[in-house]
Amino acid sequence: MNKETLIKELKNLNITLTEEQLLQFETYKNLLQEYNKKFNLTSLTSDSDIYLKHFYDSLCITKVDLKDKNTILDIGSGAGFPGIPLSILYSDKKITLIEANTKKCNFLNIVKDKLNLNNLEIINTRAETFAKQTREYFDVVTSRAVSHLKILLELEIPTLKVNGLFIPLKGDIEIELQESKDILKKLNCTLKEIIKYSLPIENSKRTIPIIIKNSITPLTYPREYNKIKNS
Repeated sequence: MNKETLIKELKNLNITLTEEQLLQFETYKNLLQEYNKKFNLTSLTSDSDIYLKHFYDSLCITKVDLKDKNTILDIGSGAGFPGIPLSILYSDKKITLIEANTKKCNFLNIVKDKLNLNNLEIINTRAETFAKQTREYFDVVTSRAVSHLKILLELEIPTLKVNGLFIPLKGDIEIELQESKDILKKLNCTLKEIIKYSLPIENSKRTIPIIIKNSITPLTYPREYNKIKNS
């Protein structure tokens, strides 16, 4: 995928980028390629992979209606996906990125400064630490290619407002959903919908489960990470 194809495919998502936004994405791409060796950000560094598998893939989150969602949390943001593309697209929303790796956080701050993303907050901490400190705050929480769904649920749901949405970007998720039924119930959440689609050009399968939080999360969650991982 090149820039022109990105523009075309985003229009199919009802997204039309301004010239300023296109320049921000171009600058972001160049920064990814420049700093990748220093910060070990991603294995996908060609122009085509960045446009398709990072930018377009991240913006597929807009398949979910985010119109009235003003606070969005991206946990385990890595090189900034999907949080930074969302920050570029939605200058009127507050986007928060959580990343435990200090070097990756340094990169994220470079991107924030270079792109003048004033709606973006970057926090260098572990997800479970943040979830214990910031509860029932965000309209939407998300993540992309981080962990098993049942781990993500426990780390992210405590930060979500009641009636807020957890919308991770996933590949095939059927097995993970089956293995996450118990924790969904314990966290007072319901699977509302599953959006399935394919990336253009390569036709790889993608899934967005839409999970709604029905009531306040018990204070026992999240547990320590080793307990979450081994349960």
